[in-house]
Amino acid sequence: MTTADRPLTILCLSSYFKGNRFLETCKREGARVILLVRQDVLDKPWARDACDEVHAMPSLADPRDLQNAVSYLARTRPIDRVAPLDDYDVMAAAGLRQHLCLPGTDEGEARRFRDKLTMRVEARRAGVAVPEFVPIFHHADVARFLDEVPPPWMLKPRAEAASIGIRKLERAADVWRAIEALGDLQSYYLLERFVEGDVFHVDGVVEGGEVAFAEAHGYLRPLFQIAHEGGVFATRTLPRDDPFTLALLEAHRRLVGALRLRRGVTHTEFIRGKADGAIYFLETAARAGGAHITDLVEEVAGVDLWAEWARLELYLGERPFRPRPRRGGYGGLLLSLARQERPDTSAYADPEIVRRFDVPNHVGFVLRADSAARVEDLMRQYVPRIQADFQATLPPLGTQRT
Repeated sequence: MTTADRPLTILCLSSYFKGNRFLETCKREGARVILLVRQDVLDKPWARDACDEVHAMPSLADPRDLQNAVSYLARTRPIDRVAPLDDYDVMAAAGLRQHLCLPGTDEGEARRFRDKLTMRVEARRAGVAVPEFVPIFHHADVARFLDEVPPPWMLKPRAEAASIGIRKLERAADVWRAIEALGDLQSYYLLERFVEGDVFHVDGVVEGGEVAFAEAHGYLRPLFQIAHEGGVFATRTLPRDDPFTLALLEAHRRLVGALRLRRGVTHTEFIRGKADGAIYFLETAARAGGAHITDLVEEVAGVDLWAEWARLELYLGERPFRPRPRRGGYGGLLLSLARQERPDTSAYADPEIVRRFDVPNHVGFVLRADSAARVEDLMRQYVPRIQADFQATLPPLGTQRT
């Protein structure tokens, strides 16, 4: 792809190692690719053949430092697009776009998909069910929340990803101690009613403000439990004609409209309350899902979310997303830390295994079968086997990111 008499140049930001398929798609589409990463991930196996330049900074978190560095690069090479490859870089990319007067998602739009408080306020305003919450601003409001909303409660950082930094608290005294310990960082947190139930995620593509593709999945165990207690990460495609699945997709569609996303990919989580069966919005992100969720979607639906995201960023609506025919069937994903550096999974020989992950000290599969029941049955068998054969555990640092 070209602009005037030269290839279009896209600057890709990443604070973590991910997004090689995004880079490769940009290069295949004819773009000139500049990759800017955090220094400590520079030596990861990036798709360097797809990159015309690779640069690193100690951190991408300081907006002024980042703007100065990228503006310096722009003195000697044009920059036409800026794209984040990780959740932590969504706001940074939006700030760069506005600083350089480039098209794409602006800071207001990005904030609705990055700030847990903003997304909740917007969702509730649009009539999407959200667990009761209160920002940590006015302490009298927090006290009233603790009096009116029964425990337990979740203390959540507004700008972290997935389960990072989330604490479950049972007593009001513990909440106040935790809040006081935050000091000047209190306003960067919110308090939310804990809802017990099953957690689900919808991964989709948005074009022209509308959901152009979406696939609904359900975790075998909530990510908060895995992040704090360990275990096998597992998720599977939901039965597509089930009324609950249709309701989940409708909630996702309404949420995208409420947050006013123009184009991009989304990873959105909901919970079905055990007590009332209601669907509650938990959080969303304008990025591809992590933990190999994109591999699951590709195997089952035939949609490479990384590649579609790259094309949406490059063409900005000039070449709309065209859903491909689904491959059919249902899928499941299992992933775990492994004690072995290179786990031997040859004993897992079911024909439904369609993809195996070759990542040091990890073990994982993507399954595909004609029925959701068959996938569910295999996953229920595999989880205890993986735990016995491979699973390693780390201290509960709350660093699971999806």
